[in-house]
This record gives sequence, structure tokens and C-alpha cells, in this order.
Amino acid sequence: QVQLVESGGGLVQAGGSLRLSCAASGRTFEYYAVGWFRQAPGKEREFVSTISRSGSRTFYAGSVLGRFTISRDNAKNTVYLQMNSLKPEDTAVYFCAAVAKSGTMTTGSLDPFEYDYWGQGTQVTVSS
Repeated sequence: QVQLVESGGGLVQAGGSLRLSCAASGRTFEYYAVGWFRQAPGKEREFVSTISRSGSRTFYAGSVLGRFTISRDNAKNTVYLQMNSLKPEDTAVYFCAAVAKSGTMTTGSLDPFEYDYWGQGTQVTVSS
């Protein structure tokens, strides 16, 4: 069982930055790939980024590539999402999710249904 708690959301002007954190409970966090997703009002949940168990492999949605960076610190049971050059269209509730993986270099899927555990989400609002 893994419990995830997101933090770091808030209100920021366009062009600004935020760093989201996803803190996990349990001693086996290192066995999980992690993904970030977001959901804007009236829209489906959208893939943002994912990171492998070891942190050595990452993948990004095209809309955030070059602006967002995912990383993890397994010693702290935490995954981060550094978001730079934020745009109003980045406004959404951001969720982190975890899925167990046997390979240390395997990332999570772009499909939210693959993930076993979800946090409660953190709101990010980017004003123009």
C-alpha cells in the first residue's frame, strides 16, 4: 500500500515557476514508477510526465517538454515536478500516481488506468 500526498500548488503569473512535490508513505516507494497527470475543469485527466524507479528515465507530454522537469529522491520518498515558463493553459489540478514496476528503468504509462495509487491533487492556477 502506498499513500501519496501532493503539495506545492498555488497561483502564479504566466511565465512563473512552481515546484510540485509528491510525498509517498511506505518503505517500498523505490519499487514504483511515478507519473504526474493534470485535469482542468470539464476536461479529461491528461498525462504530464513520468519517471522510472531509479529516476534514470523520464518522459514528458509534448505540451510541457522543455518547460517541466520530473525528478525523484527515493531516500526522501518524494517525486518532484519543476514547472517553469508556466502558461494559463497549464491551469489544472495536478495529481501524482504510482505503479509497481519490476524494472528500475521502466517508466509509467501515459494511461492513467495503469496506475494503482493516486494522491488527492494540488491546484495550479496560472494567470495571464
